[in-house]
Amino acid sequence: MHAKIAVPLLFIIVMSGCSLQKFALKTTTGLFKYGIEALYEEPDLIIAEQAIASNLKLLDGFYIAEPRNKELLLMLTQGYASYSLGFVENKSVERAQLFYLRARDYGLDLLRLTSAFKDSIPVKEANFLNNIARLKKEDVPALFWTAFAWAGWINLSKDNAQAIFDLGKVKGMMKRVQELDESFFFGSVHLFFGSIYGSLPKILGGDPDKAKAEFDRCLEINQGKFLLTYIYLARYYAQPTLDEALFDKYLKIVLQAPEDILPGYELITSIAKEKAQNLIVKKEDLF
Repeated sequence: MHAKIAVPLLFIIVMSGCSLQKFALKTTTGLFKYGIEALYEEPDLIIAEQAIASNLKLLDGFYIAEPRNKELLLMLTQGYASYSLGFVENKSVERAQLFYLRARDYGLDLLRLTSAFKDSIPVKEANFLNNIARLKKEDVPALFWTAFAWAGWINLSKDNAQAIFDLGKVKGMMKRVQELDESFFFGSVHLFFGSIYGSLPKILGGDPDKAKAEFDRCLEINQGKFLLTYIYLARYYAQPTLDEALFDKYLKIVLQAPEDILPGYELITSIAKEKAQNLIVKKEDLF
């Protein structure tokens, strides 16, 4: 073949390959969205755990091919954080920490693609929070799930000085979520603040009354259907105030709730029920 013809033809083939790859990624990413919806509807925890784990590894591979794909990054951030909370925390703290950090790092990559951060994450807290203040409502999913993952790691790493140092950043992130859309994901931002007020000693800002107010607001937003709210109430309000009767009441609400109390999110309901059973087993150690 003549060289003048071969070079342009090779260029076309290469570019077509790139286009096909991007088309395949875009198509598959769209399919994964439907897959996530199907997983949320799955009440069987074993099926859900196996499916989520395998899907996350596929998404990891897609990320290598297209690391600036916002949809991929959001699914990875939400996926690893949710997987850690729902399936790993009760089995292995160390693994859960690693998954939370993996989710956080994907989330930070996603935030780097916003105009507020412009490819860099400031190390200094003041600069970081200044950038957070520039995020808009459209950035709430990225902001919330990154903060959620980071908070999950902090909660399991309270003996780590870096975790304590990072808490100010995460508080600022969740405060911005609250300002932009407090109802996002069933009002879960209030679970964060309720947990903070409920788990810290008063000398460090803990306040049971404020914790209860945050949890009550979450219940108001989700109409008592997002059962993880009662799990957090039991763990971060009833237990710290040593109210065993209230602790039992909250867990009973979860266990007696119908599986379809939150249509389309049966998986979350099943996770809440399993966490309620785990808290019952641990009750003697908590009180």
